[in-house]
Amino acid sequence: MKILIIDDEPAIAQFLKDGLESQMYVVECASDGERGAFLGRTGTYDLIILDYMLPKMNGAEVLAEIRKENKHIPVLMLTVKSELADKDELFRLGADDYMTKPFLFEELLLHIQALLKRPARIEENIYKVDNLTLNAKSMIVRRGNKEIYLTRREFALLEYLMINRHKIVSRNQILEHVWDYNADPFSNSVETHISSLRRKICLGQQRNLIHTFTGRGYKLALNKLN
Repeated sequence: MKILIIDDEPAIAQFLKDGLESQMYVVECASDGERGAFLGRTGTYDLIILDYMLPKMNGAEVLAEIRKENKHIPVLMLTVKSELADKDELFRLGADDYMTKPFLFEELLLHIQALLKRPARIEENIYKVDNLTLNAKSMIVRRGNKEIYLTRREFALLEYLMINRHKIVSRNQILEHVWDYNADPFSNSVETHISSLRRKICLGQQRNLIHTFTGRGYKLALNKLN
């Protein structure tokens, strides 16, 4: 899952980025409204956290720009009480939810999880293919009874493949959802991570679950034909 933070306070933005990355989210940041609006309009994100008071463009203006291109992406607005007393105004602007500063990070996570409503979510946010399971809440991956250690990027990649299990996802889709905008599209980073992930989850004699479709992308499934 990929989140964009638009906030001009470096300490807050870094605090949110560190906390969300510890939860295995991929995070990008913008420090002013103009940059945030550009990324929100042109990038691929699962959720945007948007501060109301920003330089160059305020949160309302940024939200209006984003809504022109991304009509359905969830936007969580951050405000202080003195900025917008009437929460109806926030929703009129197109926000999906809001939080007033200061707030607890644990509370923010609850709001994010409610907004994302991840596809194919089952009890305790567990995704399963064959005997491979990924628990998005505890961030534990297992193949059978064996726990598998994954890097943050590998976890995000596997989660994206499992959310889209039985579907072919292209290399560009993976870059958009799992890597940030600084990623070099001409590098072999996706291929390297796919190879590492495949090696880790195969565990010797276990069935291969990540299938390559040359020129098209990758699919996580019990077998290549399904």
